Amino acid sequence: MRLVGKSSILTGSAGLVLAILVLSGCSGEEGDSRHSADHWDVKIGSVAPLSGPQSHLGADNENGARLAIDDANTQDIRLGGKPVHFELLSEDDAVDPRTATIVAQKLVDDGVNGVVGHLNSGTTIPAARIYADEGIPQISPSATNPKYTHQGFPTAFRVMANDEQQGQVLGQFAVHVADARTMAVIDDATAYGQGLANEFEKAASRQGARVLLHEHTDDHSTDFSAILTRIKARQPDLIFFGGMDAQSGPMLKQLRELDLKSVFLTGDGGCSKEFFELAGEASEGSFCSLPGLPLEEMPKGRDFKHRFEARFGAIQDYAPYSYDAVGALIAAMKKADSPLPERYLPYLKTLEYPGVTALIRFDVHGDLAGGAVTVYRWHQGIRVPVREDASTGSQLGIRSGVDKNGAGK
Repeated sequence: MRLVGKSSILTGSAGLVLAILVLSGCSGEEGDSRHSADHWDVKIGSVAPLSGPQSHLGADNENGARLAIDDANTQDIRLGGKPVHFELLSEDDAVDPRTATIVAQKLVDDGVNGVVGHLNSGTTIPAARIYADEGIPQISPSATNPKYTHQGFPTAFRVMANDEQQGQVLGQFAVHVADARTMAVIDDATAYGQGLANEFEKAASRQGARVLLHEHTDDHSTDFSAILTRIKARQPDLIFFGGMDAQSGPMLKQLRELDLKSVFLTGDGGCSKEFFELAGEASEGSFCSLPGLPLEEMPKGRDFKHRFEARFGAIQDYAPYSYDAVGALIAAMKKADSPLPERYLPYLKTLEYPGVTALIRFDVHGDLAGGAVTVYRWHQGIRVPVREDASTGSQLGIRSGVDKNGAGK
């Protein structure tokens, strides 16, 4: 090893001793900056949009992770015989892919042991390579685009159903429950919105629906009059939007102002309280989906709701999944008896962790095995789960997208 400075060459026995000490300090657990002689300082990164129109969702993710960290610090967890202190390092990626890679590298440089995030598919996908290059496990609580876990990175996991599963349920719901035969599809041109819209279109077409047109906007627009006017001329039975609440709320409001009677259906990005605040009365009778069971039906949902809301206020959508993502990382560390990523990563792949939202098990890609999807109907500002198709009795409101072995159905 060469130390560069005014005098860059070390000579004699003193230089040899120093070189040996420097080298020995760079390897193994004893040289890890997160390790000391008597305890572990374990850093968990959390990344989500903490500014801008999706900051309410980002804060939800961060608070779910923070509650899990605080809970872990009350449990006297020991790894390798040493007590552990967990710390949350939170970063804002502003829903920007470039910013996402910058903050991902910052977390790597800060020595994180694992990462919960990112929130959006468009930021999670590019950041995944940075974590994978360093061997740092990453669990997204909310990114649903299949590409995230299908890039081949062994460090990438998610704790909710992906868009293939969600799109399948939405397509079946649109045809067999909403009884729609003709449809228009709109997406926001993001990895999440366009990905989900494409999966919905494929699934609905397989069920016999006819997609009359597929329109594109972006994730900053709030005026959709041109798109909706084109759609109105075709009078579809149903309009599906792939995107977030900041667009879906105004879109539905404008749709009703144009006296368009089509059923409105969107995915998890528009299934929030913010959607209702933006859409107002226009939300009545519209539909949306969320991966997972209703909170009250989650294995530990009621207790989580009580504790979370007492501290942080109302849950938006993803806080329970963020809590479970932290819990899964820590459960794998406990099984490995080490917080070092290279030690506990293999245990994530075979983990069975009883989380708030579900039994957390990952398939060969890192996707949640047995992920459920729930469709909701908005009624007087409240999301009401759609239980079944009254004509067939089939459970289209809640349906698993994978079988018990994690293989696609």
